[in-house]
Amino acid sequence: MPSNQLHEQIEILPVSLLDQNRQTVQELKALARKLRIGLGWHYLLDLSWIIARLADLDHQRVVDAGAGTGLLQWYMAGKGAMVTSVDRTSRAALPLSYRLVSSVRGLRSEDLQPAVKVWAGNVSAAKGPAPKLKSFVRGAAGLLALMLPVRRGGEVLIYNQDLLQLKDIPSQSQDAVVAVSALEHNSPENLQKVVVELMRVLKPGGVLLATLGAARDQDWFHEPSHGWCYTAQTLRRLFELSEDVPDNYADHDRLFADLRGCAELRDNLADFYFKSGDNGMPWGRWDPQYQSVGVCKLKG
Repeated sequence: MPSNQLHEQIEILPVSLLDQNRQTVQELKALARKLRIGLGWHYLLDLSWIIARLADLDHQRVVDAGAGTGLLQWYMAGKGAMVTSVDRTSRAALPLSYRLVSSVRGLRSEDLQPAVKVWAGNVSAAKGPAPKLKSFVRGAAGLLALMLPVRRGGEVLIYNQDLLQLKDIPSQSQDAVVAVSALEHNSPENLQKVVVELMRVLKPGGVLLATLGAARDQDWFHEPSHGWCYTAQTLRRLFELSEDVPDNYADHDRLFADLRGCAELRDNLADFYFKSGDNGMPWGRWDPQYQSVGVCKLKG
């Protein structure tokens, strides 16, 4: 559940979070390796900031907004949370590797294909006798594991839906909503509507924790990552936060300099960055153009 120490805030994420939350960072790195998930270049900051603001997750209901197949949902489920994983892109054919780390089901029947259907599709798609046999054996082992007693931890409910219309999630039913570098991919006009919808599903006393891109002087669109970067004033407006809510944008330049000099993030870029110029770190060249900002909003 949300920590009792929470207060509403807008915070550019300092690289000191990595050392302050070293155990969490190590757990995230280990889980990412296990699932072969390449982390976004700033995601260790985003994830550790969000996790530090969630208390005991056991049996808590959390919406992961814009989750894709990202790391946070599997981490939270491993801590006992009941996670509703929302994304506009379908995960109906979710690979078996994800189903092996957590109990997974679809919120609706169409949201998740049966594991055996995914396995059969993988075998059918394999080219040649040897790859087919390898896919068959690997998938059969995964299916057997899925049939064993239920794994410890929480559950991930796959919900393939736009964040503007969470019609299958009842109002005031969730303890927390989290969003890792996802909301900025909406237009500013839609983002305000998304925030209203996310707040609708929260219980009174619940918390919305979202990370986005920060802009010092004026809002701007980062074309390679297809995401908006926002000033503190714009975030106050879009998230309906009062002028009294604190922010640390006065330290923007110092925090940005620290980020640019962060060896841990620089030296551990995911492989996918080196394969494309259409991402947040084009062609794997360490040159941050923005920094992450966290927004914490409470429901009264």
